[in-house]
Amino acid sequence: MIRLMVLDNPRLAQAFIDYMASRQIPIQMFPEGEGRFSLWLTDSQHQVETESELNRFLSEPNHKRYQAASWDMVETRKSSFHYHTPSFMGMIKAKAGPVTLGIMLLCVVIFALQQIGFGQTIFNALHFPALDGQQWQLWRWLSHAVLHFSVMHIAFNILWWWQLGGDIEKKLGGFKLLQIFAVSSALSGAGQYWVEGANFGGLSGVVYALVGYLWVVGAKAPQFGLGIPRQIVGFMLVWLVLGYMQPFMAIANTAHLAGLVAGVIIGLVDSMKAPSSARSE
Repeated sequence: MIRLMVLDNPRLAQAFIDYMASRQIPIQMFPEGEGRFSLWLTDSQHQVETESELNRFLSEPNHKRYQAASWDMVETRKSSFHYHTPSFMGMIKAKAGPVTLGIMLLCVVIFALQQIGFGQTIFNALHFPALDGQQWQLWRWLSHAVLHFSVMHIAFNILWWWQLGGDIEKKLGGFKLLQIFAVSSALSGAGQYWVEGANFGGLSGVVYALVGYLWVVGAKAPQFGLGIPRQIVGFMLVWLVLGYMQPFMAIANTAHLAGLVAGVIIGLVDSMKAPSSARSE
């Protein structure tokens, strides 16, 4: 399923749903809370046509074609305003691909094992290379990113990974997301180790890389269809600064900064590699 948009007028949305149903393209509406509803396309093969029709609908929502479709469909509609709540896993999968979901699952499994008595063993096996010879254990340059040390720590990281990484995977594919994950894990880990040693872990350096990447490509390569709200960028930058200012919490500030820089650089490289004709649009 593909999430199309969120709106607060279900009756207006029903007219669009009926119109698309008359064209044999099913759209579903789900409650989002606080009087808002989301529209979901159930078959991705109709995405281009549906998005085009949605733009036309938003420009003239009271056109008679939509009213006529509602009258035509009223007899076949099971219930005018009966909305089915999507399953939790259905909503998770709708926004994320296999790479996004796989990293999330790996983080959760490792965290669960840490909580049942394997914490030190897992940390010893996965932490950033710190001892002689460990630098050739290549997995360590990445595996520190899937270590987490509290419920809040893992919840914060995997939610942002799902939100931001899912967008990148849906638009640019799993390989691009893996590339960002690998480069930012290695660089953020190296930066944090150089400053404070190997006693760290977590996906937050990668999350900052996703922020930096989306920030740059949203501005430099809008043809990718990616971006990030300025409010989120502002929040993450403020959090980064606060991390350096407070002395009490164990925050991998250097990993955050290095991850952000890595994401910005990858975003700049990808933006420059985009077709020149597309960049001028």
